[in-house]
Amino acid sequence: MKNLYKIAFLAGVLSITSCKKSFLDLSDPTKKTADKFYRNEDEIRQAVSGAYSSLQNHVNSQYIFAEMSSDNTTIQLDPSDRGQTDRVEAFEFWNVTATNVNIADLYNQSYNALYNINYALSKIGGVTAISQQKKDQYQAELEFMRAYYYFNLVRYFGPVVLITEPLASSSDAFQTKRSPENEVYDQIIKDLTDAVAKLPAKSEYAAADVGRASKGAALGLLGKVYLTTKDYAKAESTLRQILPMGYVLVGDYAAVFDPKNKNNSESLFEIQYQGGNNLGEWSSFIYTFAPRGSAGAITGFPTSRPQGWNIPTRDIIAEFEANDERKAVSLQEGYTNADEVFVPIPYVNKYNHPHTIAGRTDDNWPVLRYSDVLLMLAEVINEQTGPGDAYQYINKVRERAHLIGLSGLSQDAFRTAIRHERRVELAFENDRWFDLKRALTKTQMATLLNAHGKAEKAQPTVDRGGVPFSPNDYKFDDYEALYPIPDRQLFLDKNLIQNPGY
Repeated sequence: MKNLYKIAFLAGVLSITSCKKSFLDLSDPTKKTADKFYRNEDEIRQAVSGAYSSLQNHVNSQYIFAEMSSDNTTIQLDPSDRGQTDRVEAFEFWNVTATNVNIADLYNQSYNALYNINYALSKIGGVTAISQQKKDQYQAELEFMRAYYYFNLVRYFGPVVLITEPLASSSDAFQTKRSPENEVYDQIIKDLTDAVAKLPAKSEYAAADVGRASKGAALGLLGKVYLTTKDYAKAESTLRQILPMGYVLVGDYAAVFDPKNKNNSESLFEIQYQGGNNLGEWSSFIYTFAPRGSAGAITGFPTSRPQGWNIPTRDIIAEFEANDERKAVSLQEGYTNADEVFVPIPYVNKYNHPHTIAGRTDDNWPVLRYSDVLLMLAEVINEQTGPGDAYQYINKVRERAHLIGLSGLSQDAFRTAIRHERRVELAFENDRWFDLKRALTKTQMATLLNAHGKAEKAQPTVDRGGVPFSPNDYKFDDYEALYPIPDRQLFLDKNLIQNPGY
């Protein structure tokens, strides 16, 4: 146990929870030894479902790294509890260090999940009691998830340790090196290309398997990878393959996120949750995002104690155009408390839906939506030839929000329009940080964020309750576009090198 604790990113065990619905319905294979597992299709299915379950742990905290570090969200300080100053708050104020607990958790959880994925992939080939078609499908699902983790890791940290098979011994964990970004992206592309070839279309899954990775999901993620690496021609050809696959925008933006409408016609991939029971698969995002002191005014349960994280900033509130129907769905600018007094503290409303048990919501988390595909396609077309053919794609998204379509823009003005549209369409879905990094140079990103920080210091979105700013708050240096490698990993593995600036 001690070694497993030390070798954090190799500490994976096949951790699988149980649920009575859909493909999360499985028994616990950790009760069996590994050499007696992976014998038939049912056990392979359980291992793959365990990998899906780990995605919940991954996405539960992504708002910290991908939204709060951006200009989209801020925090509601608790003057009586300053215990998060060097943890969650550090991301809001760009004071992240290599000792940050959240960075360590992100790193460890990602590599734990990757260990399990790699181990399952190493075993699938030896299973004979399964058809080749199902074997290919399960392998492709695992490759899709491996690509998803590495795509996040390389965008957060830059060069990362690239491992695609189980290590022979624990001592190998102390001899790893960070692979260059291009090698990591090559592996991501390899995994996703294989997943595209082997995964069924979303429509080909049985009802009980809705929510699994599909060919459309793999194409969408691959298109985003090519967009991120600025391979615009491949991004366009990849994204265009999604257009005839039957995905369509849901007519009502609010319905996209309604738990009653999970895995809808717009959904390429979303992280599955199930509330309303004691099975441990619920989400609780609204309890994290609702303002402190709001009690049941937002959640509906008077005894609840929301945390006040991921509060929408004045900046993003102002980003929405007049009459944009997405604004009220995405955020609210305040709430009415039990005394019928309006409290002007904004909050993320996108994951706020009725639920039957306090703290246990039924909201899924969107990872890839068809509107994202349309906006990516518009972006890559504009980057190659200008906005001509791109208008039809961005305007479909705008028209769903009942906004006037765009026309007559220069290539550069269209770039600005795309950044705006992605910001409001995908608000609070963990895209903003990555979009800024992709669209701006490090210098441009630093200029934008420092201007945002200056505005927040001058007029905080939420009253700080008398807590003064520290001298280093809201000072963004361009090296902070990458997060630090956790110091614990550097201590254990002398081959690892810290990112510059930390």
